[in-house]
Amino acid sequence: MGDYSKALEFYDKSHQILEKALPPTHPDWATSYNNIGLTYNKMDVYSKALEFYEKAHQIKEKALPPHHPHLASSYNNIGGVYNDMGDYSKALEFYEKTHKIYQKALSPNHPDLATSYNNISSTYHGLGNYAAAPKATTYAFQIRQNAFQEDNLACAFTYNWALAIFQQMLPERHPNPAIIYSNIGDIHRLMGDYERTLSFHRKVLNIQEKVRCNPLECATTYTNLDETYREMKDYSTALTYFEKGLEIREKNLPKNHPDVAVIYHNIAKLYLSTGKYIVTLNLADDSGTSILHLNLTGYSNFND
Repeated sequence: MGDYSKALEFYDKSHQILEKALPPTHPDWATSYNNIGLTYNKMDVYSKALEFYEKAHQIKEKALPPHHPHLASSYNNIGGVYNDMGDYSKALEFYEKTHKIYQKALSPNHPDLATSYNNISSTYHGLGNYAAAPKATTYAFQIRQNAFQEDNLACAFTYNWALAIFQQMLPERHPNPAIIYSNIGDIHRLMGDYERTLSFHRKVLNIQEKVRCNPLECATTYTNLDETYREMKDYSTALTYFEKGLEIREKNLPKNHPDVAVIYHNIAKLYLSTGKYIVTLNLADDSGTSILHLNLTGYSNFND
């Protein structure tokens, strides 16, 4: 119904009863203040929303341990008001407080942790930090994907949720659309929609080829393309992009850099898929120095 004035009227009556029946530090006072704050927030009366959210928070601070999830929810409510007001710096301050508590109090795949990442992403976007925003959204997506991997319907919802978030980050003149296109491409690859995956990663490559970008960024895009073609079993095209990525990395990275060894390893796997075992052995020999160095220096997790 959305009759917030009526809701506020009854919340006020409820609170008057609490004032007579319970001490001011009772948790029910915090719940009451929170309900009033929420109603003011829905009415866009932000100063009053903050006033009551902060009253609720003060009670929770006295009653709860510093890493209690309810305290995080309180910070999140305050951050949400600042976000609605367009004060993104303040919103980020409170969202980060929320996130720190959730990281300590919740499991790594908890949905509230994903929501926290998403709130931070939205705030970064509001601040114009277009590099950090998609990273936070990607973390949120990964959590939701892990949480719902046994539920196909929920997983499909999660993919579409992530795509919607990334699409919202693409105004016409986005200062760094390549980052967003790359993330959208990755989501489509996870969904098995390879044609759309290739479409978005080609957009990234077109942008990178038109501007003077870090060559290693192009190498990453080549890797995204080669992995997609490999999954499509188009091994000859995959090999073309693998070799382009390898050429860039060999020119810009030390010979024993982990990324160089990984590319050798992946090309070897690609040749194995095509049955060209002699070439595979040669590639493995070429990367042998890198692999040996990685093992000696602690990078022993060099597996398929």
